[in-house]
Formats: sequence, structure tokens, C-alpha cells
Amino acid sequence: MKKKVLINTLGCKVNQYESAAFLCAFQESGCTVAKAGENADIIVINTCTVTAKAGAQSRQTIRRLIRRHPDAEVVITGCYAQMAANELAEMVESPVTIVGNGNKHLLVEAALRETSSDLAMIMGRILNKNEVCDLPIQRFGDRTRAYIRVQDGCENFCTYCIVPYTRGPSRSVPIQDVLAQTARFEKAGHREIVVTGIHVGMYGKDLHEKFDIASLMVAMCTAHPDIRFRLSSIEPLEITDTLLDAMQSCANFMPHFHIPLQSGDDTILKRMHRGYDRETFRTIIHKCIDAFPDAAIGIDILAGFPGEGEEEFLQSKNLLQEIDASYFHVFPYSKRPKTPAATFTDQVPKAVSQKRVSELRELAKEKQHAFYSRFINTSRPVLVEHKPHGNGMLSGFTDNYIPIVFDGADSLMGKIIPIKLEYINDGIVQGKYVVEK
Repeated sequence: MKKKVLINTLGCKVNQYESAAFLCAFQESGCTVAKAGENADIIVINTCTVTAKAGAQSRQTIRRLIRRHPDAEVVITGCYAQMAANELAEMVESPVTIVGNGNKHLLVEAALRETSSDLAMIMGRILNKNEVCDLPIQRFGDRTRAYIRVQDGCENFCTYCIVPYTRGPSRSVPIQDVLAQTARFEKAGHREIVVTGIHVGMYGKDLHEKFDIASLMVAMCTAHPDIRFRLSSIEPLEITDTLLDAMQSCANFMPHFHIPLQSGDDTILKRMHRGYDRETFRTIIHKCIDAFPDAAIGIDILAGFPGEGEEEFLQSKNLLQEIDASYFHVFPYSKRPKTPAATFTDQVPKAVSQKRVSELRELAKEKQHAFYSRFINTSRPVLVEHKPHGNGMLSGFTDNYIPIVFDGADSLMGKIIPIKLEYINDGIVQGKYVVEK
């Protein structure tokens, strides 16, 4: 009898890539996916702990799925498992396997083993890892867009961030393996690939080959001209002239940046150990816009970092108002164990932090609306992905990352077609298929 598998993924694109690899490996081993309402034989929970809220969601998800599937083999992995393996072992009363981030390539084998015990821990010292564990994928689910992990780990040690402790040092996937995975995705029918990592701008620093993130992107775009490529979050100082030149040289390298700012105040940036100041960040944004006037620019921002008074917060808010960003991801600061910022004495009260988050999210809505409005009554190439919300309409993203819904035949799914952006309704851009004559 085929075993039924349920995989629940929290957190980043790297986690999503890894979970897709687990699913492929389970299916190749003869397992099937548990449908809604079915009891699963194996549950995999790929956790996150980048914020206190993410850690809490991981714990809640583990408890909920164990209650719902009491007889299942439970496997817990991801950053929360890496950080709190002993805590998990005490929290979970049923038999469980805990797999560290550096050993995810062993997860499926461990889940399918014939003999089981009350507790199995496959951890290892993540800080000693010097290679990315091998997790090939044949297909990234049923999506038109796929994520590809080209790098893992981070060595920045920003004072608020737990990721270097849960993901280990920066390690790159060899270029030949990246290109082989890209070819598998193209063969499976994926038309867009998001290149991702934990600190993707560090790609190649640990490899013998003379490749950095810019030359990697050129190699991928050149080898697969029919696929659209996007680069996920990249640090401000890693947006170099070389990278911008690479984007301009490849028609299938999409005009889309996602850049973490975290604070717009120089004092707070120093306390965060970010390595740049507000004016440097502003200059980098201007360079991106000069090179790609229509580009989408997303920004990550933290509110309520220790020592952030009203003046420091206004410095952040004013900078965000001034620059031409398309969207923000706004997070409240939360203490993370092992990080220096958790020991800072000038913590910001939660109520103050939440108020600032709300203000920045309102500004984010204004910025997003302004960006969308710029392109009303223009046409952009859209990759048609799926029908959302059961409303019969198709959806997709423009080259510059504007989500669109529009009427069209199912035969358009998976194709890149011109769509005219007509109007905005409740924050959603409505478009019209421009039939080419």
C-alpha cells in the first residue's frame, strides 16, 4: 500500500525549494500526496524561526498536524528544528524524527525507514558545513514559476538575525548543478525561475570556479532563453554595476529587485551591523531606477529595533517616502536567542513597535498603488499562471512583478502574452488580453 505524505512548509523560498525536493523524492519512492481530509502516513514540517512569530507558528503547526494525524510518522526540519531540537523533543509526545538543515538530503530516507523509534535526531553541527546538501527536483509542483536554490547560509551576523546560527556559513551550489536543475525545470514546463538563497549575493565566493551571482545569472539566462529569471532578495552593496550590466544584457532577466533596508537611520543601521548608511542605500536605488526605469523595487524594513526612538523611526519613514519603491515587507523587531540585539537594554515596547509597523504598512499600500497606477493603460508581458479564487479569471505577473487578473482561455496558461493594464480594483490590477494581429 502506498504511503500518503503531507508536507507543510513555513518561511522562505529556500524552504519551499527544499520541500519541493522532498515531495519529488517521496513520489519517486512510490508515495502519494495526502489529499484534504485524508489521514497522512508521513508528515513533514519544514519550520521557520526568523522571527518570534515564525517560531510560534512552527510550534502551532507541529501540534495541529500531530493532533490531526495521530498515527503518522512525524518528521520536523527547518530553522526552528535546527535551533530548538531539544525543546521539540520534549514538546512532542509522539514518535518524531528531527532533521537539521545540513542533513535535509537524508530526510526522505529517514522518513521511509522500516524501523522506527520514539525519537531520532539527525542534526550535525551546521556551523561546520562546507557544502550545500544535494536536493535535486524534477518538477516544482504544479506551478508555472519555480524556485531554485543556488546558495545556503550567511556570515553577515546582523545583530538581530538568527539565520547564521540556523543555516551555517555561506555555501554555493556548483554552477553545473545549478544549470542541470534549471534544465530539469525547463523540461518540466516551468516558464519562470526565481533564483534564491539565504545570502544569494555571496554566490561563488566559496567555489573554485570564477563565478559570482552576476555571471551565474548570465549563464542561466543564456542557456535558457525561453525562461524568465528573477533574482530574489539581494543585499544593497551587492547590487553592483556588473550585476546591472548583466541584467541589461539579458532580455529574460526580469526588471525586479528585492532589497533589504531594515532601517533608514544611520545610528540604527550601525547597531544592526548592516554595513551601509541611508545615503548609500538611496544612491543604490537611484542606480537601479536609472538602469531600469520600470523596475519593481521591493524593500524589507524592520520597525522597533532596540534604540529606535521617534526620531530614528521618522528617518526610516521619510527615506521610504522619498525613494521610488514598489512594495515593502514590514516586520516588527523581535528578540531572537543568541543574537546581540536580544541583550540590548533599550528595547522598544511592543505597542510602540506595532504602531510603527501599521504606519509603514499604510505607506506600503500607497507606494504599491502609485506603482501600479503608473502602468495603467500600458501593455506588459505577462506569464499566465493559474485561476485564482475560483472566479474563472486567469492571473499572472508582468515582467516588472505586477500581479494581474484578466479573462482568457485556459489554453493561455503557461504562455507569456501581452496584457493591457486597465484599472485597479481593491488593490488588484485588472487587465485585458491584447490579441496580437
